[in-house]
Amino acid sequence: MLACEGTSGVRRWFTLATGLVECLCFAGALFGWASIVFVLKTEGYFSSLCVNTTDVNGTQVIDCSGQDEQFSLVFTIASFMNNFSTLPNGFLFDHFGTTVARLIGILLYTLGSLFVAFSSSALSILLFPALSFIAVGGILLLITNMQVGNLFGSYRSTIITVYNGAFDSSSAIFLVIKVLVESGVSLRACFLFMSACGVLHLLRTFLLMPRSRIPYPLPDGYTYGVTCGKTKTISPELEGDKAHVQGDNAGEGTPLDTNGHVQGDNAGEGTPLDTNSPPKKERSFRECVLSMFFLWHLVWLSVMQLRHLLFIGTLNPMLQRLTMGDTLQVSQYLNAFAATQLCGVFCAPWNGLIFDRHKGKPRAAGESEREADLRASVLSLFLTALQCVLFSLCATIPLLPLQYLTFILQVLNRSFLYGGNAAFLCIAFPSCHFGKLYGLVMALSAVVSLLQYPCFALVNGTLGGDPLYVNVALTLLSLLAFIHPISVYLHCRRTKVNVS
Repeated sequence: MLACEGTSGVRRWFTLATGLVECLCFAGALFGWASIVFVLKTEGYFSSLCVNTTDVNGTQVIDCSGQDEQFSLVFTIASFMNNFSTLPNGFLFDHFGTTVARLIGILLYTLGSLFVAFSSSALSILLFPALSFIAVGGILLLITNMQVGNLFGSYRSTIITVYNGAFDSSSAIFLVIKVLVESGVSLRACFLFMSACGVLHLLRTFLLMPRSRIPYPLPDGYTYGVTCGKTKTISPELEGDKAHVQGDNAGEGTPLDTNGHVQGDNAGEGTPLDTNSPPKKERSFRECVLSMFFLWHLVWLSVMQLRHLLFIGTLNPMLQRLTMGDTLQVSQYLNAFAATQLCGVFCAPWNGLIFDRHKGKPRAAGESEREADLRASVLSLFLTALQCVLFSLCATIPLLPLQYLTFILQVLNRSFLYGGNAAFLCIAFPSCHFGKLYGLVMALSAVVSLLQYPCFALVNGTLGGDPLYVNVALTLLSLLAFIHPISVYLHCRRTKVNVS
């Protein structure tokens, strides 16, 4: 038994480390689009849409705006699927558990990698399903990994934000592919290797992840993955509520008391199970969705996400415009952009520490743990909105050297945005609804993100390639994000007054 306890601790840290590698190397590769589109243009994808035209000086030039628009459509659809698919993925994860969700994600990711590997300039159309499959598979890997934070108690928010930071940093994988292709490695070989890595994802699924979900708070004696002995557990459908004791073959889960009860979300980690008290009644999913917290959180996420997706999707043509078509300079700036994305995994923990900074400190009289967590979230929500406005201002100014600062602010803000999104949902709502709420907020924000394509078409058409007015409008729109931290702050202040 002591040996089992020792291996359990090692397993938790190994699960954390391998999950970090998985998110860092695969989950958010789609958002390195600016790097891979440079390679795809070199390979001649959608080149048939480039036409000969005459400029104002009567010089014959090649107009590839149609090619750029098609690439923008590929990214728009894939990024939409990345976010919108989290709704069914959340229900899938909550209902069927980790193993089923991961198997579907691994299948989609592998298929997407194979589609890119066997695509060509003549089969450019394969990019549409390929990038969408990679996006959906990657978000499933992230969703199933974020629950690992439940294994580490008071560092839960920090670990969730670290995983989201790794997700952001994985966009640098397409930079690695760009460098390899420029060094002579074929695009097909790179994506065949990525698809072969599905074997590693499968091994981790069966050896280091639970079949259902990791509960929070974590009960005493909780085990998952390959274990030394047998434990009494509950099924995924009943996890977190009243349940009946399962047989020895039920698999991993939450040990139960003699009445088949588990405690509610507000129990502390390691708290003994109460054999007399009924399980705490949590808010329903409908009540959570109709709350003002959810509404303003949706606005907070949507306006900032739209700003980021439009920036990523239009970065290549923007750099071509600012460099007057200098391919070497475009490549240099794209490399700098992709390199800064690696810093996402280092920026994200700062946000987690902001969320967790009150842990271990005495709470105010009458203040619950959830209220303390909400109070701590205000600073994070406000800083994220401020970063977005600064990033948007820099992106709006058409000065080429300034874009280095834009890249830094962009990766900092993205790491705060997605990590803060997941951490806030964990804090503000019952954990039994996390998968569904995370899926719904991402799906609804994905509908808003579809505006990026008409924005791109507007810039390319009516505005003659000048994105200034669109960037100014998006900067003003980003100001709406400040409403969310203000509303949470006012709620915390009202709660404090009522308690006192």
